[in-house]
Amino acid sequence: MSLQETSDRTLFELGKRLQDSGYRFITPTPLTHERVCQRFASPLAKDLRDVFGWSMPFASELFSADELGKLEQAGIIEQQGSLWRSNVRWSTLNDRLFVHSAFPTTANDAVFFGPDTYRFARAIQAQLQQRFAPIKRAVDIGCGSGAGAVIMARARREAEVLAVDINPQALRMTAVNAELAGADNVSAYHSDLLASVEGEFDLIIANPPYMNDQHQRAYRHGGGALGEGLSVRIVREALPRLTLGGTLLVYTGVAIQAGQDPFLEAIKPLVAGGRYAWTYEELDPDVFGEELVKPEYALAERIAVVVLTVTREQ
Repeated sequence: MSLQETSDRTLFELGKRLQDSGYRFITPTPLTHERVCQRFASPLAKDLRDVFGWSMPFASELFSADELGKLEQAGIIEQQGSLWRSNVRWSTLNDRLFVHSAFPTTANDAVFFGPDTYRFARAIQAQLQQRFAPIKRAVDIGCGSGAGAVIMARARREAEVLAVDINPQALRMTAVNAELAGADNVSAYHSDLLASVEGEFDLIIANPPYMNDQHQRAYRHGGGALGEGLSVRIVREALPRLTLGGTLLVYTGVAIQAGQDPFLEAIKPLVAGGRYAWTYEELDPDVFGEELVKPEYALAERIAVVVLTVTREQ
């Protein structure tokens, strides 16, 4: 995958500089991020980790005049009063850097990266370790930063790996992250799930938005009664696109209500009948507990993260 836009090339060069310098940053939950920043009366970045990790405002002296101008022209940073702020964050995953949206991720086209990404990565790696059959074609649905696509592409260099999303910002960042990781077998496509790509796949992965977001921001809102809508749709539309022996892996979240899991209940009829072998695991029974005070979660008792794997056997 080659970067066409000058701004994307500048973003790639920034990532290469950070990677070569030993930069590392693990992105926490938004609540943890907020609490850490609240420790400072007036947060001001002292180094590049504060700028591109903690999304702190910074003084122009942290960069040369030439570099400051180049980053501003590429839309990577912007001036706010007498200070500056980055529009992107860089996070470490498996000793690789991934660019995504700066904190706070309030824009509708924000590209999310956080603890879910790390858990998703572990689920993909576990699946790849268990799978001995060749992977000729794979796809990451709703690729976001492209972390999932890059993990697959680096683990299976012979595979054609597609990264699809409806968000142009996500596709841009996926392209940068794939090139930075040396994953030249990744191709990014604008697609509503699998609507714009053809053929079958040996491995389909997805980490869809699963929150019930009152603002219905695309990167966060899952739809349905409790945020499960998009996850169910992915299962429904991805299963017919599996090769014989192909696997679908969905990492998602579920709002549990009165002990019931609405995602699990919705997908059971889709995988029944003997055509598929499937497993369902609750990885963490309680995440994003702060959401439960919001009206849209009035009837939920907890939010869990789960992994569904479905393999076509017939």
